[in-house]
Amino acid sequence: MTVEFGLHIDAYPIAEGREAVEAYIERTFNSLSDHVTTLWFMDHLQFGTWEFFEGWTLAAYLAGAYPRFKYGHLVNSQAFRNPALLAKMGASMQFLTGGRFILGIGAGWHKEEYDAYNYQLAAPGVRIEQLADTLEILRAMWTQFPATYHGKHYRVENAYCTPRTNPPPPIMVGTNGKKALAVTARLADAWNYDYRTEIFMPAYITLKQECEKIGRNFEEIQLTAGGGAHFPKDVSEYRAPDPNDSTAAPKLGPTPADAVEQLRPFIDLGVTHFQIGFEDQHSIDVFCEEVAPKLVQLA
Repeated sequence: MTVEFGLHIDAYPIAEGREAVEAYIERTFNSLSDHVTTLWFMDHLQFGTWEFFEGWTLAAYLAGAYPRFKYGHLVNSQAFRNPALLAKMGASMQFLTGGRFILGIGAGWHKEEYDAYNYQLAAPGVRIEQLADTLEILRAMWTQFPATYHGKHYRVENAYCTPRTNPPPPIMVGTNGKKALAVTARLADAWNYDYRTEIFMPAYITLKQECEKIGRNFEEIQLTAGGGAHFPKDVSEYRAPDPNDSTAAPKLGPTPADAVEQLRPFIDLGVTHFQIGFEDQHSIDVFCEEVAPKLVQLA
């Protein structure tokens, strides 16, 4: 089993201007070791007054500038784009990057941005149905020519999706909900959730059970997990996430040895890709030099 890593980056010095952003990106990306094979971006539109880029525009721009990486989103909200349009976008990215695109997708959840950008946040059960329709349309658009699919919420009729890609982009679903995991078991190539053991493990078990129900080989689904990391020079500066805050992202640290032990159980479960966001450049350097090589040896 091979273990690889991705950089999840969502903060840029936008207020300092374009040159500062370019310098930040160049410094960060060029510091990454060969263990880091993917770059991941948000598909959110708004979080308070936090400044960040639109995820697809950013991914397309950087995919041309830094061709050694694969690119994806953690994760697309299925409601933001018509499913057929999303299929067309994914096919175009896959073709133009030479097969370096991963379509990450989820049901959506952040009400603030839905309200601000005039999207309707449907009830949870409806969002899962919409997600299933979206994945069915993606599959149809990428494998049929033309494609027809009539779902409960979305449909396509004699739709042609070019460029035709072989293989099509892999579909990675980010979720821990039981109904969404059933959709994942049926239609996804990969699954993503964060590396909080108390949340990951129940979802992992559920996904395995859902695969068994439909007779799918669980090992066909690539397992991925993400979160943050901080390796301060002074370990007293490390601040662990609040264990009582269910929305707090997990964080590796404060030492490289701690990070290895924190991710070891996930490698034992078969996780082959970790998407990690870092608090500073020092943490990136420490991970690439001291953590990633040891984790690869565990696989």
